[in-house]
Amino acid sequence: MTKNPILNAVSATAYIVLVVLAINGISNIQMLESSLVMPVIFLSLFVLSAAMMGYIFCYQPLRMYLDNKKEEAVNLFLKTVGIFAGITITIALVYILIEKIF
Repeated sequence: MTKNPILNAVSATAYIVLVVLAINGISNIQMLESSLVMPVIFLSLFVLSAAMMGYIFCYQPLRMYLDNKKEEAVNLFLKTVGIFAGITITIALVYILIEKIF
């Protein structure tokens, strides 16, 4: 993706939010719930998500690693994962706090 770990982590979060919004939209369609189409859609979405996350988290570090910038590649990957973990924990904590207030 990029050499900016913050942009990479935010991109991963945005992708997840878009997928959740799409799933919410699809789950409102009654005819899909009882058909074989829904498992195919969800399995396909799982594979697509694995590919997208692999691209967002691994593409640039792998390119850097293969260009013999091994330390920079590892640092970029770990920073991206760390920032994504921070975003995930922040979202979870905000949700928990909102649930306790309301």
